[in-house]
Amino acid sequence: MDAPLHADPLAVPAELALVSIDMEKYSLIPEARMAAARCDVDDIVATMLAECQLPAPQHLPGGYKDNGDGAILLFPPSVLARLVDPLLGRLNAALVRYEQQRLASSPVLRLRASVHVGPLSLPDHRGNAINDTTRLLDSQPVRQALSAAKDSGAFLAAALSEIVYQRTVHAGRTPDLGPHHFLEAVARVSDKPGFEQPCRIYVPGLTEPAVRPYLTEAASPAASPSSSARPSDASTAPVRRSGGTFQFHGQVNDPTIADSIETVRIDRRQR
Repeated sequence: MDAPLHADPLAVPAELALVSIDMEKYSLIPEARMAAARCDVDDIVATMLAECQLPAPQHLPGGYKDNGDGAILLFPPSVLARLVDPLLGRLNAALVRYEQQRLASSPVLRLRASVHVGPLSLPDHRGNAINDTTRLLDSQPVRQALSAAKDSGAFLAAALSEIVYQRTVHAGRTPDLGPHHFLEAVARVSDKPGFEQPCRIYVPGLTEPAVRPYLTEAASPAASPSSSARPSDASTAPVRRSGGTFQFHGQVNDPTIADSIETVRIDRRQR
């Protein structure tokens, strides 16, 4: 998979699967403890890759890119589904076990992750795939989803690119995960105004309705029938049938009452 030094610029590089991880609040860890915390994360990730029968990224030239507070791992595209299920769930479970055994002097380990696939040349990492993977990781939806993880006792929030979701979850290649585990969102990054991509957000142990209230970049309720309207939409959202009873003190000629009622006047003189 090495790219020749003077490769044809019009040639499309081979596809690779990419996983990016980032430690929450790494810069706030005392400098003397940074190396140990990062080593613990590396050990957890390496152990979970082996448990999921995934190849070590180091087997590819340039397959491991260290980012200081995280890393980008590269894999052959054939293992893409396993990078979603079971890897993400097992990675969260390992972080939960770590928290249960963690010394008080050691920092809490929480991770954001992103999964993407696309053409990428090695070992120089040239291609949009690695840029998109990083931006998915830095996007607001996955950052906000980590708050949902915290409140539910999870330690991981992940963003899947739409192509990854379609090839894995939608295609039925994730036995323990279904569409109801993923929230459709729009990935944007505050300092990258030109970046905007659809993505799917996943927090292990939670379903889509549990994560939605935490996100401001979730897909509109109209696109997701199972979701509820946001508070900001309350003024324009139609009133749904709820089984209530209305009493009309006058003749009603039209046999159909409209689905949306603009104004309801309540007479409080009788209760």
